[in-house]
Amino acid sequence: MIKKKVSAKKKAPTKSVAKKSIKAGKPPKKKEPILLSGGNPQIAKGYGDAPVQEYIAALPGWKRDIGRKLDDLIVRTVPYVYKAVKWNSPLYGIEGDGWFLGIHVFNKYVKVAFFRGSHLKPIPPGESKQKEVRYLDIKETDTIDEAQLSSWIKQASDLPGEKI
Repeated sequence: MIKKKVSAKKKAPTKSVAKKSIKAGKPPKKKEPILLSGGNPQIAKGYGDAPVQEYIAALPGWKRDIGRKLDDLIVRTVPYVYKAVKWNSPLYGIEGDGWFLGIHVFNKYVKVAFFRGSHLKPIPPGESKQKEVRYLDIKETDTIDEAQLSSWIKQASDLPGEKI
């Protein structure tokens, strides 16, 4: 049997191969988050400040400003707060003790959920089907009562959190 000698001559890379090798040195571009119903950004589950900031940065228009204000107020009120994004919503809690507050975006408002809100004084205005949960809905034209909200945040952080 006679074997043919294979040529070791290399071909020039095609344009697509050349482009891929140029891009290989750069980090991949991050995709813009998909906005779900109500403008709620689809953010991967993650723990810490980074995913929460990614969530806030992806909020559309006026909702981004409210998200920043809420995050800033929560951090000022509870400097040791633990953050995460789960189920496309930022959660705030005390590490090892559970979550006391969550944020979710809808078409016409930003909903702040106090998981043990029925224990807060005064009780936040929004009722829930869940016995202890209370809500505060913030619309675009609403003025945030920072003193009252800060009081609720502080009270909520002192209660046992939800293990969700």
